[in-house]
Amino acid sequence: MALWLWCLTFAFHSLYCWWIIGYGGAKWVEGWKSFFLIDWIALDWNAEQIRMYVLIIWLASLVYFILGIIKPGLRLF
Repeated sequence: MALWLWCLTFAFHSLYCWWIIGYGGAKWVEGWKSFFLIDWIALDWNAEQIRMYVLIIWLASLVYFILGIIKPGLRLF
């Protein structure tokens, strides 16, 4: 995958996470929508639990993004 596409993918993922964490996206996603937009385990979660989950996933994807920048062979797609 080209570097620009790798960065663009991470940028879109970051915008999504930023919306969930900081701009009321977690409140909007609560309930049945969380199954499709977060994960199947988030069906019964409240907004704070969704925000925490997305924050942890975002931090993990940041580490993966940095590793993918440093060593492109680690990118799985």
